[in-house]
Amino acid sequence: MNLFSSKEDVSENPENIPLAERMRPRTLEDFAGQEHLTGPGKPVRIMIEKNEPASMILWGPPGVGKTTLALLIAAKVNAGFIQLSAVTSGVKDVREAIDKALYNLKQKGKRTILFIDEIHRFNKAQQDSLLQSSERGTIILIGATTENPSFEVISPLLSRSRVFILEELTKIDFLKIIDNALRKDEVLGKYEIEIEDRDFLIGLSNGDARRLLNGLELSVKLSSENSPGKIILTNEIFKEAFQTNYIKYDKNQEEHYNIISAFIKSIRGSDPDAAVYWLARMLKGGEDPKFIARRMIVLASEDIGNSEPNALTLAVSAFTAVDYIGMPEAALVLSQTAVFLAGCPKSNASYIAVSRAKEDVNNLPAYQVPVHLRNAPTKLMKDLHYGNEYKYPHDFESNFTEQQYLPDELKDKIYYNPSDNGEEMKIKKRLEQLWKKKR
Repeated sequence: MNLFSSKEDVSENPENIPLAERMRPRTLEDFAGQEHLTGPGKPVRIMIEKNEPASMILWGPPGVGKTTLALLIAAKVNAGFIQLSAVTSGVKDVREAIDKALYNLKQKGKRTILFIDEIHRFNKAQQDSLLQSSERGTIILIGATTENPSFEVISPLLSRSRVFILEELTKIDFLKIIDNALRKDEVLGKYEIEIEDRDFLIGLSNGDARRLLNGLELSVKLSSENSPGKIILTNEIFKEAFQTNYIKYDKNQEEHYNIISAFIKSIRGSDPDAAVYWLARMLKGGEDPKFIARRMIVLASEDIGNSEPNALTLAVSAFTAVDYIGMPEAALVLSQTAVFLAGCPKSNASYIAVSRAKEDVNNLPAYQVPVHLRNAPTKLMKDLHYGNEYKYPHDFESNFTEQQYLPDELKDKIYYNPSDNGEEMKIKKRLEQLWKKKR
């Protein structure tokens, strides 16, 4: 069977096959994008040229060519090809595939590529079932995933495979895909097609070549009913075909961490516009609004601190409000809080202070509490002079005494250095005045 045909095809009529499948590249030269893998002297091309394919994990967003690349490798190295979907396959299917690969190897002397789409959906037991045959060379495993393999693929399997990152396709890549479809596809070739705005079409695809091609095909079908000759594809037709512009957001996985990171860093960098953009992306993708509110509470202490003490109060209030009212109104609370935090003066002095203190606690001995600071609830403790010579600050001018609070070994240590930003500047000035008396 041709590697690029589907055993599920019920008709040879090309109109029954989606455009994305009809236009699947048959050669590396037709393959759009991923030059860092398939270009001259690059790893995948070298594997093919040397006829030495290796097990690999192809990691990238939807529609960038993971399945096509696996098919091209199998075709070029003359290997058998078995494809499984982790969504519908189990350990039994994997074992049957391995048995078939073993038969091909022993009886025909032919290697077999086992391609597992969405391998991140396999549980640990299912992934474990691949280890031995992959290590012995019974199969050449190619796994495709949209999720970060370090989160979803077990370490033993990762150590036996090379991880290749497939990048999002560029505008040039998409223009090439569109041109090829209009020039080479036997179905679209029946029409004279003019695309009003290719950039708009590319934008609707959200980086997914499969989505672009199938949306293009549907647009042609919608237009051809009214215009059997020349077809002009307008933005309105594309909107009708695509219906809505989906948001790529793999909640709790790679994109989840990328976007929350961009959100926090935008607030830290005092950019409210970027903050509300990333906020909207998370909400559109179905993120838990309470997760966002919790992250802003942390940021209020870590990145703003005493430069604007009200930031923490507002962040905590935002979490309470979000919990009370839920979505969609919670978006207003999150937006208000995000832009306020972005506009606040910034200070990480409190964060640095506790980090330095923790470092000393972890690396230095546990020094004794000075005797004058110890509690003396019993007669024995009082006889040992616990608490003697303690000076009650409220009994002194400015509510301050020059007594020592750190252990002797750390008495000159400074952990907290207030910034000159916002309200923290007042704290800094007061502490400087007190420290002058003390030192």
